[in-house]
Amino acid sequence: MSREPGCSRWLLFAACAHLFFLLPPLRTRAFAVSVVPEGAEDKTELPVLQQSERSGTNSKISRELKEIVFIIQSQSNSYHSKRAEDLKRDILKQAADLGKELPTVLLLHQIDGHEGAWTILPLMRDFSVTYGRNSSWIFFCEEDTRIQVVKLLETLGRFDESKEWFLGKALYDEESTIIHHYAFAENPTVFKFPDFAAGWALSIPLVNKLAKKLKSEPLKSDFTIDLKHEIALYIWQKGEGPHLTPVPEFCTDDVNSYKADHCATTFSNFLPLCGEPVKKEDVFVAVKTCQKFHGDRIPVVKQTWEREAALIEYYSDYADISIPTVDLGIPNTDRGHCGKTFAILERFLYRSSARTPWLVVVDDDTLISIFRLRKLLSCYDPNEPVFLGERYGYGLGTGGYSYITGGGGMVFSRIAVQKLLASKCRCYSMDAPDDMVLGMCFSGLGIPITHSPLFHQARPMDYPKGYLSHQIPVSFHKHWNIDPVKVYFTWLAPNAEESLNGKKVGYNREDL
Repeated sequence: MSREPGCSRWLLFAACAHLFFLLPPLRTRAFAVSVVPEGAEDKTELPVLQQSERSGTNSKISRELKEIVFIIQSQSNSYHSKRAEDLKRDILKQAADLGKELPTVLLLHQIDGHEGAWTILPLMRDFSVTYGRNSSWIFFCEEDTRIQVVKLLETLGRFDESKEWFLGKALYDEESTIIHHYAFAENPTVFKFPDFAAGWALSIPLVNKLAKKLKSEPLKSDFTIDLKHEIALYIWQKGEGPHLTPVPEFCTDDVNSYKADHCATTFSNFLPLCGEPVKKEDVFVAVKTCQKFHGDRIPVVKQTWEREAALIEYYSDYADISIPTVDLGIPNTDRGHCGKTFAILERFLYRSSARTPWLVVVDDDTLISIFRLRKLLSCYDPNEPVFLGERYGYGLGTGGYSYITGGGGMVFSRIAVQKLLASKCRCYSMDAPDDMVLGMCFSGLGIPITHSPLFHQARPMDYPKGYLSHQIPVSFHKHWNIDPVKVYFTWLAPNAEESLNGKKVGYNREDL
């Protein structure tokens, strides 16, 4: 289901009331882990320091190194956890090559047993208690962030560690957007928030301040839509806290780019590919639609990405043989599509080929690259319960749940659908929000949400250009005030230029 943050609160509380028994409590606990580099024989593709860079180290660097706590924003899915372990091993290897005491390196998904740890703020009190006396910085990064440890130390060394610092690569909105609740509508460019891919850092005095505030004012039970923006807002505290300080050495340039010479961090992963792309016949695509949109939205799908899908069906409240659509016998509703989505899941499991390992559920106004999705899915094991897309959260500071927002596309492995339907978790009403109910169900089953930033709930212009610059996106959503065909061929088509009605077209992303 496609939905914005302003949906009815009564619906959300009803959801929680019916399914709260599924949810494990969120218990945050930071581990003071003693870390040692894994076997010296291990080989890794991650970059290590050159001898010339090691030669200038001294005892000050050693002291500063052990005072940094590295937090890798990892996920429990096997592909993502391996990537995070590789990065951890590389950080420790660089530290060991310096011949000095090793820093603490933690994987976020291991810090707490609940997926709500990814929102980070609920962990600040534990960070303060565990590291508040013997550390100077907490440095956060994604699993595909690459770090040159000596350069990072040199960069952090420019800042007085006794003061409150919030450091990162700055992003900003060029125009107000619904994703950020139209914050700073008069001039959204004034508010900066960090690009997590480049890494970001909090000084310990700021961590301690945030922990104290969270103790007296617990986080509200509300939506988590864009974590990087919401963390920056919380730290800013309506102007009473620090703004993000832009750091030029925190970069998202590719590690092999000439631009990366001055960078303490780089970013290596535009679109993952872990082998041969998944076969076309291994991806079943379900499009949710209704009769009132048959005439305007479905033609866009057919002009753009339908050709990429070998197996596709359109599910509606009316059987239209010209498309064709499948009438599932479920009336269309304006508020939520839970009944329709569960009917799609059952049809996939019981009526499609048992050999089809992947299901993709999209809205009729979702623009998606099945070609790129097949590459991305090469990194995931279809024998694992995988629920993949853009992750949102509800009430994660108070024991809530994560969910995949429907507009950007929801991807299921067959085993995930099997486990879901084998459970007793179902819609509490036919018009409940399908994506949120799915999130609650999977949370109750102990199946984690798997997040990919390549899926997008909104349009390209709703995101900072700097954020999209290091992505090869898989999807966007909505047709509001855009030419959706133009957006598809600009951002998502398999080639830079595609043939549309016999004509070559090529668009400039700056125009969108």
